[in-house]
Amino acid sequence: MKAPALTLVSDRRRLGERRLPGLAAAAAAAGLDFFQLREKDLSSSGLLALAREVVTAVSGTGTRVLINGRPDIAQIAGAHGVQLPEEGLPPADVKAAFPGLLLGVSCHSLAAARRAEAGGADFVLFGPVFKTPGKEERASGVSGLAEVVQAIGIPVHAIGGIDAGNVTELWRTGCAGVAAIRVFLEEPLGPVVMRLRLGARAG
Repeated sequence: MKAPALTLVSDRRRLGERRLPGLAAAAAAAGLDFFQLREKDLSSSGLLALAREVVTAVSGTGTRVLINGRPDIAQIAGAHGVQLPEEGLPPADVKAAFPGLLLGVSCHSLAAARRAEAGGADFVLFGPVFKTPGKEERASGVSGLAEVVQAIGIPVHAIGGIDAGNVTELWRTGCAGVAAIRVFLEEPLGPVVMRLRLGARAG
């Protein structure tokens, strides 16, 4: 059975003196599957420059880089794919214009997940599953995740409040992977990844 995927979602404001390319290199060394560059406040030129650094940092590894919301920058920077917000560009249009990019869509409901699948998304990032600061009322719970996993035919990755203590519940739904920010800011990354992978085996 294929091991569930692990995705690090970036937030450079939480890094202190560390830089994202260094975090990307560490994520790749620890065996993470995806590095999602999600820095919405950057200008186009700033995001492109950072995306190129991140792509270089993971070069030669199995880690794939996804750029949040900007398929144009993903293609120019040599990234592997794009992660579209639920209310972002239409997946079908992005798939047609950028057929070489892996296409993920962030979804917060079953209806949105079904639309993403119909639009040609390669996978869905669903959440928040657990309560996260500022999104407490939007948490779907494990049952909400399980409903989406069972209802659509493309891989579903979970996000929202995920850590080593609750990840086993998610793996039991049959989801294809999990994505997180905070849990991957712990140092070193290797033990964090190991705990999440062990949770998959327990599930």
